[in-house]
Amino acid sequence: MIKLIKVRSTTTRSASFELINEDKYYTEEYNIYLNEKLIKSCDKNVFTLFNLKPDTSYSLRIKNETITFSTKHESYFINVLDFNACNDGTIDSTLQINTAISVAKKDSTVYIPKGTYLVTSIFLKSDITLYIDSNATLIGELDRNKYPILKGDLYDLNLGTFEGKNCDIFASLLNMINVKNCHVVGEGVIDQRAYLSDWYEDYHTIRKAYRPYGFYSNRSKNISLIGLTVKNTAAWNIHPYFSSDIKLINLNLENPINMPTTDGIDPDAVDGCLILGNDIKSGDDCIAIKSFKYEYAKKYQRSSKNITIRNCIMREGHGGIVLGSELSGGISNLNISNCIFKNTDRGLRIKTRRGRGQIGEVTNIKFNNIFMDNVKCPFVINMYYNMGSNGAPLDPIVHKHEFCEFNELTPVMGKFIFKNIKAINCHYQAGLFLGLAESPIEEIVLENVSLSFNKNATSGYCDMYEGRQKKLREGFYLENVKKFRKKNVNVEGFIGQKYIIINNG
Repeated sequence: MIKLIKVRSTTTRSASFELINEDKYYTEEYNIYLNEKLIKSCDKNVFTLFNLKPDTSYSLRIKNETITFSTKHESYFINVLDFNACNDGTIDSTLQINTAISVAKKDSTVYIPKGTYLVTSIFLKSDITLYIDSNATLIGELDRNKYPILKGDLYDLNLGTFEGKNCDIFASLLNMINVKNCHVVGEGVIDQRAYLSDWYEDYHTIRKAYRPYGFYSNRSKNISLIGLTVKNTAAWNIHPYFSSDIKLINLNLENPINMPTTDGIDPDAVDGCLILGNDIKSGDDCIAIKSFKYEYAKKYQRSSKNITIRNCIMREGHGGIVLGSELSGGISNLNISNCIFKNTDRGLRIKTRRGRGQIGEVTNIKFNNIFMDNVKCPFVINMYYNMGSNGAPLDPIVHKHEFCEFNELTPVMGKFIFKNIKAINCHYQAGLFLGLAESPIEEIVLENVSLSFNKNATSGYCDMYEGRQKKLREGFYLENVKKFRKKNVNVEGFIGQKYIIINNG
C-alpha cells in the first residue's frame, strides 16, 4: 500500500512532508491537522511545519490518512540576542551570531528571532540547528572588503571553488565547512542585496576573489536547508560542494533575471542530494548539476551522483534543470520528476565540450512527469558548448563536427530517458541533441512526450555552439546519437520535418 504522506525530514523544531501522487508541484487544496487541530490549508505536494516542540511526538492527518512523527532532541535553545546581536540592521552582527554558534553544544538550536541582521559570513558547525524566525532577515554587507576569503589552494585543501576549478572566493552568507549533522531551518530571509553593491560591475573581472554564494557547503555530510528564502545573491544561491547526504526542501530562491551567473541550486561533486518542493526564479540556470573541469576531476576522482529532484517549480532561468558544463567528474543516477518549468529558455539541458574528458561518465539520467509552459526549447544535449566571451579563446576543435581523435579529453554521454512530459507554448525547437562524431550520445529515449508550439512563437538560438542558427517551431534534430527510441511522441504546430537525424547509430 502506497502511503499518501511521507515524512522527508525532521529537525528539532520542524518537519517536512510530501504527498505521493502524480501531480506536479501543486495539487488539490487540502487541510492539515496536527494532533487533530486544523493548522492550515495547502495546495502543494511538499510542505513543512515550523515552530514545533523538540523531543515531541505528533500525529498528522490529511483527509483520511494519519501518520505519526517525532521531532529531534534539543539540548539547549540559544538566542542570538543574548550575545548582543543587533536586530535593527544598523550594526554588523556577524561576530555575535558566530559566537552564539561557536559556544553551542551538541544538539543545540541557535535561534535568530524577529528583526533585521546585517552580516557578512556566518559559519555553521556540526550537530546544531540554526533556526531563523519567519520575521527575521539576514541582509548582506555591501562592502566586499569586509568579507573573509576562502582560498582555492590552502594546505592542499580546495576551500574555494567556482565553475569547476579551485580558486579564491569570498565566503558566503551561510557556510558549512567540514561539518556534519547541521541544519538551517525556518521561514526567514537571506538577502545578500547584490544589486545594491558592486558585485555585478565588470563581473568577469576578479577583484581579490570570486563572488560569494548565498549558501556554500564544502566536505560536509548530513546537512539541510529547509523553508528559507534566499535572494539577490552575488553568485549562485545554493552551492553544495564535495558534500553528501544533502536535503534542500521548501526553499524559495529569487534572483532578478538580469543578474548574470546567479543559478538557483548547483550541486557540485555531491553524493546523495534531495531537492524537494522548491520554488526557483533565477538569473541563470535554475538547477545546474556539476562535477569539475578536467584538471580537478582528474585530481579528485569524484562525481555527482544519487540526486533526486522532485516537486519543484523553475521559472525564468536560462535552463530549468541543467547538467554541466563542468561535468568532467561524471554525473549519474539522477532522477527528476513531478516538476514544472515556466518561461525558461530551455527545459532539460545538458552541455559539455571537447576538453571536458571522461573521468566520469554522464549516464542513467531520467526525467519523468514534467510540465513545461513557454519554454523556448524543451530538450537540449549539446556536446559543442561554447561558453562565449567568458571562456578562453575557442579552440577550433571544440566546434568541429567532423571526427576527431578520441582521447582522455573527449567527453562521453550515456543514456537519457525522457518520459511523460508535456510542453506547451514552445518557440524555437522541440529538441536538439548534438553528439560528437567520435563520441556519440549513447541512447535517447522519448516516451509519452507531447509538445505544442506557440502560434505567435519567436525565433532564437536553442543553445550556445559555433555556427548556430536561429530556429522557429522546428522539430527534433539529432546528430551523432547511437540509439534513438521513441514511443507515443506528439508534436503540434511545427514547421518542416518532425525528425532530422544525422549519423544515427
